[in-house]
Amino acid sequence: MVHIDLRFLLPRCRLQQLARDWLAEDAPWLDFSGWAASCGGEGYQEAVLLCKSAGVLAGSPFFDAVCKEANCSVEWERDEGTWLEPVTRVATVRGHVNDLLLAERPALNALSRVSGVATLARQVSEQARAAGWTGQVTGTRKTTPGFRLPEKYGLLVGGAGTHRYGTGDLVMLKDNHIWAMGGVRNALHTVHTLLGRTLKVEVECRSLEEALEAAEGGADIIMLDNFSTELLHQSAFSVKAAFPGIIVEASGGITPQNLLQYLGPHVDMVSMGCLTQGPPSIDFSLKLAKGLKKTSCTSHPSPTTSTDLQ
Repeated sequence: MVHIDLRFLLPRCRLQQLARDWLAEDAPWLDFSGWAASCGGEGYQEAVLLCKSAGVLAGSPFFDAVCKEANCSVEWERDEGTWLEPVTRVATVRGHVNDLLLAERPALNALSRVSGVATLARQVSEQARAAGWTGQVTGTRKTTPGFRLPEKYGLLVGGAGTHRYGTGDLVMLKDNHIWAMGGVRNALHTVHTLLGRTLKVEVECRSLEEALEAAEGGADIIMLDNFSTELLHQSAFSVKAAFPGIIVEASGGITPQNLLQYLGPHVDMVSMGCLTQGPPSIDFSLKLAKGLKKTSCTSHPSPTTSTDLQ
């Protein structure tokens, strides 16, 4: 199997923008504690990044971006997507102590959160594959405001699909859209009149009748939303029998605990909001090394060759 480096999916300009926003949020004014630490005698320093709970390492590009913006460098000792056990040394970060302390919390927050998403995504994806299902588990748009790109990236690292990123890369007609536009047929006609076939269209359906109506109206994807598992599989079979090429998605109330009940030969995709709403963060910490070169807060040392950490 060819290894795909997903880090290159992320535009550098977006990484830089996110890093600047996170640093500005955490340090919007004077950094008194960082200044005090610098005056304590610590100049150019090394810090060790440790993983203290089991999980997938994901989010290194965001960690790198924060550190770079704070004038620190990172040397990784574990690859993105690697499963980590506690306690694992993951990377070495170098920079002036006040810069390291400035980068620490935003960088760790991003890494911990993205790794948590990737870990749950890998667990459910492997669970589905182990059951012999050939479809795809995906996330949803139920993401943290301002943090969608990192969370969607974490889904990919974990082996799950992202579903749509926003409202512009896939047209999804949900219940409120359908009600506002006068029904399934009217909604599909309006969208196809505007877009032609330049974007795929998905319709959220609450019954088999709606699903068949949406398929007849030219929907590309049928979402069977909040169906009981028995009705889901019956409806998926009926839709596929009439429209073999259509994609059937199951959604609503699906968790890692009940996931297997929703997998079946006529279900192509299962979307789970809990992948980005519910995963616990992976515990990382950044610890300053001891015994390195010390300088006073009034001097401005240039970076030195690093020594071995104690």
